[in-house]
Amino acid sequence: MKYQHIVFDIDGTLINTEYAILHSLQDTLEECIHKKVPVKELLFVMGITGEDALRQLKINNIPLSLKRWEENIKKYNSTITIYDGIQELLNCLSECDCKIGIVTSKTKAEFKDDFGRFGLNHYFKTIICADDTTEHKPSPEPLLKYIEISGGCNEEILYIGDSKYDSLCAKSAEVDFALAIWGSHTRELEADYFIETPYDLPGAIK
Repeated sequence: MKYQHIVFDIDGTLINTEYAILHSLQDTLEECIHKKVPVKELLFVMGITGEDALRQLKINNIPLSLKRWEENIKKYNSTITIYDGIQELLNCLSECDCKIGIVTSKTKAEFKDDFGRFGLNHYFKTIICADDTTEHKPSPEPLLKYIEISGGCNEEILYIGDSKYDSLCAKSAEVDFALAIWGSHTRELEADYFIETPYDLPGAIK
């Protein structure tokens, strides 16, 4: 296989969290600013940290709002699912002796709550969460931290994500990028690969 390290984003790439994230944020904003913001106006938050999302929404008390958002998302836990083909893809990559990693905008607590319950953690050798860096996507710092911790180098790594923040992070870190079409809202992003389903990835990067 062309790459030694296959690194994944989480939301919109490994698991489908969009409904849970957006509706719990909508609930939180209704509580905090007494306004029901349409879900379509909140799509920009997919791929960035909760803190950055609330900052862009000009929320005053970010720590309190983050706490309410974390509480509200639990109401939607049943809507969070693994994308079809992800389990098979991880098995395939493991058999190819690839090093599999994660670079996510989730905090460690969010990672545990939203992702850990699916029992997939053992596939991933290096996991970089929002707590691990000062700057976050679209900054290259999360992927550069992955490189530092994993001992990999740029040309050995493929980053897979669904958002413009993922694409920009990879470009700035000089890492190849694959757009996860199955979780993305657009194909109009800069990418080295456009992957329709998880089943298509191994053949695309041979």
